[in-house]
Amino acid sequence: MEIRVAVLTVSDRSARGERGDVSGPALASDIINASWRLVETKIVPDDRQAIEQILIEWCNQGTIDIILTTGGTGFSPRDVTPEATLAVIERQAPGIAETMRMKSLLTTPYAMLSRGVAGIRNRTLIVNLPGSPKGAVENLKTIMAVLPHAVELIREDPAAEAGHRKE
Repeated sequence: MEIRVAVLTVSDRSARGERGDVSGPALASDIINASWRLVETKIVPDDRQAIEQILIEWCNQGTIDIILTTGGTGFSPRDVTPEATLAVIERQAPGIAETMRMKSLLTTPYAMLSRGVAGIRNRTLIVNLPGSPKGAVENLKTIMAVLPHAVELIREDPAAEAGHRKE
């Protein structure tokens, strides 16, 4: 099954060209290594309207299974990625964000300061990842094994239920 992924980097400095995007390319590398298809990448500033606009556009295309955002999930007043995501999703997927925070807490207590969320719009799963390359990649690795099944379920693929235990 082909999994089509887009990466959205949320960073004022990267959007202005003051700092190179490191997290986006790090995630792209893991996506390619997983034999998934990277279909879109973009950098936007920490602006709720800009984030919402690109999330809606990408979800409405029908050509992206998973959108990974990186950045804007902390406590700074400019960190609005979770609010933008919550504004556009139709259903939350709290287990994904909870699991990432739980796993990250084994490494650093600062993980509890992450406000990232996950949810579904149309047939696209959106997952907020931290802005640091290390945090973004570690969190993606935490959830990577379940993402193909999540895509199957969202697509309503009949094979999605085949591996479930029959009662």
